[in-house]
Amino acid sequence: MTLTANWSYPTAIRFGAGRIRELAEACRAAGMERPLVVTDPGLSGLPMTQAIMADLAADGLGAALFSDVSPNPVEANVTAGVEAYRAGNHDGVVALGGGSGLDAGKAVAFMQGQTRPIWDFEDVGDWWTRADADAIAPVIAVPTTAGTGSEVGRASVITNDVTHEKKIIFHPNMMPVTVISDAELTIGLPAGLTAATGMDAFAHNLEAWCAPNFHPMSAGIALEGMRIVKDWLARAVHEGSDIEARGWMLIASSMGAVAFQRGLGGIHALSHPLGGLYGAHHGTLNAVLMPYVLEANKAAIEQRIGLVASALEIEGGYQGVLEWILELRKDIGMPHTLAEMGIENPDFVRVGAMAVEDPSAGGNPIQFTAEEYAAICQKGFNGEL
Repeated sequence: MTLTANWSYPTAIRFGAGRIRELAEACRAAGMERPLVVTDPGLSGLPMTQAIMADLAADGLGAALFSDVSPNPVEANVTAGVEAYRAGNHDGVVALGGGSGLDAGKAVAFMQGQTRPIWDFEDVGDWWTRADADAIAPVIAVPTTAGTGSEVGRASVITNDVTHEKKIIFHPNMMPVTVISDAELTIGLPAGLTAATGMDAFAHNLEAWCAPNFHPMSAGIALEGMRIVKDWLARAVHEGSDIEARGWMLIASSMGAVAFQRGLGGIHALSHPLGGLYGAHHGTLNAVLMPYVLEANKAAIEQRIGLVASALEIEGGYQGVLEWILELRKDIGMPHTLAEMGIENPDFVRVGAMAVEDPSAGGNPIQFTAEEYAAICQKGFNGEL
């Protein structure tokens, strides 16, 4: 992609192909001499990651690699990361990867300076004030997928492996000090993961747009984020080496995470418990659940989705947008049902009970009951639209 830019919103972002080569300089600018690079096992052995580690070493930085991170990070991953951070006398974190690597890295940087359990900092009321803000280590975020937008977020999603609940750990100072948004790092992402993470980005923008909360800035970002996904996701999936499409999807991903300050909704309220209980991929869950939640919300969002149709130049208002989503999912290889994902015999009642308690449920246009969430989940399993 020929476009290169430096942005300062919502944090310092260095956008452009090849900008990973600025990582060592960015580390020093953030006060890091011994960064801990946190990523997932799949990325840790790739030539891309080894090249990053070699570049940091060549620049005189005492970097080390930590990759004991599950696809849905759990408390044990964070604890092990904190131990590695302290043992190596590190002074900051480079969070490298998709949602798992980014969330785990931010959580390690946060927890290495705290004395209370991680669950004491769940995004509930003012619990974040319990933290020692001065002890939070700086983070440089380097996304390798275009989906979660965690690189511009102030929270980490960590799964409680006892209750299987996904918890949002929040503090304003968890926002990375610098983001290196380099589309070259996403070129090797398989088509299936490109599709799933791209639908995650779309879900963030879509739910933010539909949320009833008053936040006009985030609403505007959400609408433009959806337009970018419409224009570029299928191209990124089908032409994986297209650096321009990859770059635009990185932008849409970051925009989604900024937009959902306005709120999320039923898609995420269901995907969180399904992911926690059955280990299913978050982006794929969002892609599957999307039309079923839209239909459940139709009475409250039909007019607002009509505005999406106009902005995205889709004919047919709400129904046109719904049909476009179904066609997009099919075009990029996303499944239509939870059953097609390999989720067997889900406990719909338990999922519904967990969904209604999920923080994302508060942003849904209709406050569904646990029974209603269970029914939506069952429709998503059977393919009943």
